[in-house]
Amino acid sequence: MSERDIVVPSGMDDIDDVAAMATHAEDHGYDRISLPEVTGRDGVTLLAILADRTDTIGLSNDVFSPWGRSPAILGQTGVTLQEASDGRYRMGLGASSPDLTEKWHLGEFDRPLRRLRETVELVKQVTSGERIDYDGEFFEGGGLSLRGVDPAEVPIDVAALGPKAVELAGRFADGWVPQLFTAEALEDRLDDFRRGAELSDRNPEDLRVAVTVRSCVLDDPERAREVARRQLAFMVGAYGPYYRQSIAEQGFEAATDSIREAWTEGDREAGVAAVTDEMVDRLVAVGTQETAEERLERYEAIDGVDAVRIGFFGEMTAEERRRTTEMLAP
Repeated sequence: MSERDIVVPSGMDDIDDVAAMATHAEDHGYDRISLPEVTGRDGVTLLAILADRTDTIGLSNDVFSPWGRSPAILGQTGVTLQEASDGRYRMGLGASSPDLTEKWHLGEFDRPLRRLRETVELVKQVTSGERIDYDGEFFEGGGLSLRGVDPAEVPIDVAALGPKAVELAGRFADGWVPQLFTAEALEDRLDDFRRGAELSDRNPEDLRVAVTVRSCVLDDPERAREVARRQLAFMVGAYGPYYRQSIAEQGFEAATDSIREAWTEGDREAGVAAVTDEMVDRLVAVGTQETAEERLERYEAIDGVDAVRIGFFGEMTAEERRRTTEMLAP
């Protein structure tokens, strides 16, 4: 049976609210909770706090940028969080985006998949306790190893959308965390993930696939759909090119072009209006509890999916997130 995880939204009021969401999810049987890290709170500190305030729920992050921390620091972070959580941690890594890389980390967004691959390989060297010895295009050299802390197995999940990135996840990482896929498109992309695993002589069934499905269960289904429309418009219009391209390739090219055009011209309402009913029906899980459950179960039925991760929408209130968490609990 597929597991159910939960994803903390960005912009929570304070750290105690984040911790309360984690304990609430733990009390309702969720298997894992994942934290974002963009330009807000530091994810490592939050994970350390949650390791202390929870007992059984798994801990993850969405996602650390390969430009934000060195591979050695990421490895140290992994073994330390594994120690703090008694082995409940999985590290999330991704190729990030041009905006976040260049406008926040002040790096050059150059060959992101190559940098991600080298980061994954180096983190695994560090966490295993090996002496760093690496000859790559971005990283070269070594000579030191972990000291004063035991090595630990730190599974790495890669957030990826396109075929080459998903193949990379299957080839080098321990799991894949996709988002904003229709069930049909996810089934197709799983072929890329399996191919990557096979290139490394690994069994895809040993790797974890956990798809994020943004969800909202309200007494007013139309409000839930409107909340979803605004989030989808933002993701397509403003959140970087990769989500827009991925959604367009799933049969929504005309809609994504209209959304992007309206957003670029500053007409947010037109962008929201360009989100089609089909996009809402097939990319997210919103409306009544019955409707949302049907959507989630469609993903859970896909061969190769190990977990569905309940995500939220930016406009949802704390009470709406709490209700959705309870209504969609495993």
